[in-house]
Amino acid sequence: MPVQRRTVVTTNTSFFKSPVVIVRILAAIFACVTFSLIAHKGLYGGSVGDLCMFSWCFCFAVTVIILIVEFAGVQNRMPVSWRNFPITFAMFAVLMCLSATIIYPVRFLEMTRYSSEHRTYQIVAIVFSCLTTLAYIIEVSLTRAKPGEVTGYMATTPGLLKVIESYVACIIFVFISDPPLYDRHEALKWCLAVYCICFILSVVVIILCVGECTGWLPCAFNKFLTGYALLAAILYATAMIIWPIYQFDKKYGTPHRPGGCGNLSRGICPWDKMVAIAILTAINLVAYILDLVFSTRLIFITTASV
Repeated sequence: MPVQRRTVVTTNTSFFKSPVVIVRILAAIFACVTFSLIAHKGLYGGSVGDLCMFSWCFCFAVTVIILIVEFAGVQNRMPVSWRNFPITFAMFAVLMCLSATIIYPVRFLEMTRYSSEHRTYQIVAIVFSCLTTLAYIIEVSLTRAKPGEVTGYMATTPGLLKVIESYVACIIFVFISDPPLYDRHEALKWCLAVYCICFILSVVVIILCVGECTGWLPCAFNKFLTGYALLAAILYATAMIIWPIYQFDKKYGTPHRPGGCGNLSRGICPWDKMVAIAILTAINLVAYILDLVFSTRLIFITTASV
C-alpha cells in the first residue's frame, strides 16, 4: 500500500509540472477572474454583452473539464478523439476570447452610465481577458503538430485553419442576419449560400476528426480535404467579387457611409456590417487558399510515403 500511494503522488506531481497543464490552469483562472469582475458589477447587457460573457464562461468551463479528464486519466473513455479535441477547443477559445477582448471595450467601456469605479473594474477585466487569450495562444503553440510528429489532424495547420474558417463564418452570419443584408439582390443570396455551404463543410470536417469518423467517407480523407478546400476557395472568390459590387457600387448599393453610423449606442450600423462582411470574406478566402496549399501538400506527402 505505501508504494501505491507514493506512485499516485508522483503521477499527480508530474501532471502539474506539464507546461500545457500550467497554461490551461492559468487560462481557467484568468477567464474566471474576467467574467467574475464583469458579473459582480453587472457591467454588461444586451446580445453583445451576453456573447462576451458566454465566451469567457464557456472557455472556463471546458478548460476545467479538460483538466479534470486528464488529471483522472480517463481520456480513452471519452467519446471523442483526445488527440483532436483539446487543440480544437483551444483554437476556438483563442478566437472567442480575442473577439470578446475586442468587442467588449468598444461596446461598453465608454458608456456614460458607468462610473469611474465601474470603469476600473472594466479595465481590469479587459486586461485579464487579454491574458486569457494569450494563455490559449500559448496552449495552441505548445500542442500543435511539430514537423515529423504523428498527431491528430486538428493539431496540424490545415486543421487549425478549419477552426478559423468556421468561426469567421459564424461572425459573418451574425452581421448578415440582423438586419438581413442579403435580400436586396439575388446575387447577395448567392453570397449567403457560399457562406452556409462552406461553413457546413468545415463543421463536418471538424466533427469527423474530433469524433474519429473519417473512415465513414466514401473516399480517402486527404482527397476529400483537397477537393473541399478547392471548392471553398472558388466559392469564396466569387463572393469576394459579388459582395462589394452589390453593396458598395453606386448602381446597386451604398458607396458612402451614412451620417448616422457614428452613434454606438444604437449598435453597429448596417453599412459598417457590410464592410465587416467584406473584410471577413477576404480573410476566409485567404484561409481557404492556405488550406488548399497545405491539403495538396498532404496528398503529395502521403503518396510519396506510400
